[in-house]
Amino acid sequence: VRAGQLLASMLRCTRAWKLPREGLGSHSPSFARVPVAPSSSGGRGEAEPRPLPLSYRLLDGEAALPAVVFLHGIFGCKTNFNSIAKAFAQQTGRRVLTVDARNHGNSPHSPDMSYEIMSQDLQDLLPRLGLVPCVMVGHSMGGRTAMLLALQRNLAVRQYLLTNLVEVDGRLAWRLNLDALAQHLDKLLTFPQRQESYLGPTLFLLGGNSQFVHPSHHPEIMRLFPRAQIQTVPNAGHWIHAERPQDFIAAIRGFLV
Repeated sequence: VRAGQLLASMLRCTRAWKLPREGLGSHSPSFARVPVAPSSSGGRGEAEPRPLPLSYRLLDGEAALPAVVFLHGIFGCKTNFNSIAKAFAQQTGRRVLTVDARNHGNSPHSPDMSYEIMSQDLQDLLPRLGLVPCVMVGHSMGGRTAMLLALQRNLAVRQYLLTNLVEVDGRLAWRLNLDALAQHLDKLLTFPQRQESYLGPTLFLLGGNSQFVHPSHHPEIMRLFPRAQIQTVPNAGHWIHAERPQDFIAAIRGFLV
């Protein structure tokens, strides 16, 4: 509650503050004119709010690695993360994006303001910059925007599933046999009971965010494969090869050595 009261007080003070007509003097910073977008949700309320072309700064890095996107909080701007973004780019080799949210920094002003539309702004920007998938780091308002975007979009899984969508005689169709898979799904989610063991070297590579292999499964794994190595890739789900390709390759190369 106190945080909300503080933000409300800051907003009231900011709105009450006026620039003097004669300017701020010879040592004052320069101010650029900020574009203003018309409301898309006013009037009859029929139109959906439109994404805005956000102001951003992109630091170059390795295209094979997911970029890191920093989202500032309310009353902030992309320059809040300048030093951190530079350090991150230098230390990780990743592309790093800092963004001004709508109605902040150098991004356009608009009467439309909600987490839903801020998420839409990013969903419009990130694919255009070739930054999908990416890692989002948000502070306060930016954190909530990142949370909503993550909940709205499960792009990696969608792209994975859409590889099974093909065109047949001018119509889209699944190349999966969905009926057979649905009928036998319970069998496919378990492993057959076996008594023998395999004595050769084996690697089990697990995603740190995946729940498919539970620690309670490890004893049975070691019984069946006594020389097994069980490695976990942090920050990866079930599709390690898609989500963390470099870690996936490194783990297999290490096993081959």
